Amino acid sequence: MSYCKTKEHLEYSRLLDEFILGCKTSQKIGMEYERIPVIGLTGEAAPYGGEYGVCELLREIAKIDNWDYILDETNIIGLKKLHETITLEPGCQIELSLEPKEFIKDLKSRVEKIDAVMKPVLEKFGIKLLNKGVSPVSTYKNIKLLPKRRYHLMANYLWGILSDVMMRETAGIQVGIDYKSEEDAMRKFRVANLMMPFATAMFANSRIRGGVDTGYKSFRALAWLNTDNERCGFATRFNDGMGFKDYVNTLLETPMIFINRQGRTVSLNGRLTFKQFMEKGHEGFQAEIDDWYLHENLYFPEVRLRNFIEIRNHDCVGNGLEYSIPALYKGIMYNFDALDEVDTLLSKYSFNEINELRYNVARYAVNAKLRRNPISTVCKELVEIAYYSLKSQCHDEEAFLAPLMDLLRKNKVPADVLNG
Repeated sequence: MSYCKTKEHLEYSRLLDEFILGCKTSQKIGMEYERIPVIGLTGEAAPYGGEYGVCELLREIAKIDNWDYILDETNIIGLKKLHETITLEPGCQIELSLEPKEFIKDLKSRVEKIDAVMKPVLEKFGIKLLNKGVSPVSTYKNIKLLPKRRYHLMANYLWGILSDVMMRETAGIQVGIDYKSEEDAMRKFRVANLMMPFATAMFANSRIRGGVDTGYKSFRALAWLNTDNERCGFATRFNDGMGFKDYVNTLLETPMIFINRQGRTVSLNGRLTFKQFMEKGHEGFQAEIDDWYLHENLYFPEVRLRNFIEIRNHDCVGNGLEYSIPALYKGIMYNFDALDEVDTLLSKYSFNEINELRYNVARYAVNAKLRRNPISTVCKELVEIAYYSLKSQCHDEEAFLAPLMDLLRKNKVPADVLNG
């Protein structure tokens, strides 16, 4: 098989374009909502194939609600309609990627409409969608990897003792935040990184795995901590004064997994960084902008910079808590005073303290200690800041924080309520 080995030289300035062009005046909230499909009678992970598998489930949803297929070769790996998608993660986790909205109620309405379409199909197939951070019954040893080329390359490359757990067993909720300028982006990026361990703690919801209590409130967070430290964790040290170039430079030094050429994959398997690929190429292939976009997408930090800010490390939750996540960030990120207050609250902690906290919240959630004190007090302060910020906007969106505030008053997280 021969490949086309052409294209003009990729310039460093081109790598910055996505972030520069991402500056916008809007203040919308995006949401990616993953859930775990299980067989209703047993709680075991639903398979991809078979008469009542997830592939056929997607096929029927597409038929009744006019979605288009997303294909990998001939395999259905998702559905798309306008600016929204229903896609499958490596272990068949079902992810809704919603068009960003100004108001959280509109995200909620869209989820409810999609769920209403899926409900009778799920019932017909005997499948339930779990709002959990990890599959509570099946483990990766009996969850087959989705037939998508990219996922098999990732599974073969990602190092870390729990990378298979992360790929096949876990589900989370991610939030997207707009930025107006490079300065605004970096401020929000910094604060989001500082907030991340506290948010992971508040939404911890993955205690039960393989039918047993793991002793961790968020086994999903533990899995990410043991996946691939070269592309997970914190993207930078998020210091004051950093800019888009700092993030680009971090990505340039990250090893590559593969590139695509003419519909086929060329494995690089970490043999060179993107910077080396740009400078020297590989086996006659030269770096193209699509290679950069793919490389960005195969980088999985706690907070990821794109043409928006993607805040990633929350377990999947339900019972209204799924909307507490965007509410928390909307209240803080889109109010200058609230953002400043949170920055002041958290900036007293060093990078090393915040980084170490990630390991402690996986086990203890809001009872993890920072400077010998449980972080539950800081978590309550963060939510209170978001609450009064949303209340001042007079759209009643502070109500979306109510289920989270109720848990925190009891010093609990979703993992402490087994049906949470």
